[in-house]
Amino acid sequence: MKISQKGLYALQAMMMLARHHHQGAIKIREVAYEENLPEKFLELILLELKNARLVESVRGAKGGYQLRRDPGDIRLSEIMRLIDGPLAPFGDAEQLRTLIDRDLPHRALYQLFLDVRDAAANILENTTLADLIAEPGPRTNTGKRVAKKKEKSTVVPMVVVGGQK
Repeated sequence: MKISQKGLYALQAMMMLARHHHQGAIKIREVAYEENLPEKFLELILLELKNARLVESVRGAKGGYQLRRDPGDIRLSEIMRLIDGPLAPFGDAEQLRTLIDRDLPHRALYQLFLDVRDAAANILENTTLADLIAEPGPRTNTGKRVAKKKEKSTVVPMVVVGGQK
C-alpha cells in the first residue's frame, strides 16, 4: 500500500477539520496555513471530499469547510480508498484471491500480500478521525489507543565510562 502526497494531504486536512469540528466551517486558507499545505491543491482535495459527502461547504463570510459527520464516524479507510484507491499493494483483495487460486507457483507470495492488505485494512477500518486527534499514546494492533498505566518515576544513575588519555 502506498499513500500518495494527495492522500496524506487529505488525511491532514480531515484531521484539522476534526480538531475544529465544533467550531463550524473553516476557511481553506486557515486549513492550508495550519497544516502547511498548498492552498490550490487543497481546494481540489476538499472538492473531492465534498463530492464523496465526507465534508460540506458553507457559503458566506463565515463560510468554509466542515466535516459532514462526527469525527468518530469517519474511518481512515474511507478517506484513503477515495483518494488513493484500493488498500492492497496492487489491485484489490478480490484480484489477489484470484491470483492465489490461479498462480500456484506464487500462491504463497500472493497470500502474503493479501495478509498484509487485510492487516492494514483492519487497522484503517477500525481507526477514525476521532482516534487520531485523541491524546497520543501507544496503540493496539487494531489502531485503537491503549490507556497508559501510571508508573512511579524512578531516577536511574548515569555512569560515564572512559576518559581522556
